[in-house]
Amino acid sequence: MKITIIAVGKIKESYWRAAIEEYRKRLQKYCKLTIIEVEDEKTPDRASALMNDQIREKEAGRILAALTKDGYVVTLEIDGKPLDSPGLADFIDRLGVRGTSHIQFIIGGSLGLHSSVTARADRALSCSAMTFPHQLMRVILLEQIYRGYRIIAGEPYHK
Repeated sequence: MKITIIAVGKIKESYWRAAIEEYRKRLQKYCKLTIIEVEDEKTPDRASALMNDQIREKEAGRILAALTKDGYVVTLEIDGKPLDSPGLADFIDRLGVRGTSHIQFIIGGSLGLHSSVTARADRALSCSAMTFPHQLMRVILLEQIYRGYRIIAGEPYHK
């Protein structure tokens, strides 16, 4: 299975990069992982709703350009459907059984995702009702994908 994470913004902090690299190494055993970072737009303080939407739209253009036609697209959204870890494992496993060989996860920027991106999604996933910084969300998603593969393989994992 090929897993691609398309995320808005770069990871600047060394501790987040180290965590991401650790999960990248762990996942090599289970899948081919690619992380694509698309440029984020600077958001001025007290930006209007119109300006925020224009920023999301610019980021959406970059996200949509990074998608491939063969991938199953999963957006991470607060309003998405929540799954527990075994549920995510089952989701990944079922996609593979049905012949899907590429899953593309999308993590938006600080303002979230533009409607053109959410409309393109095959599934909207919520990892929590809380909001996380995109750097941390990348680590959380990688950890959950790794945990999912451990579950699929029948290997031990922390509950």
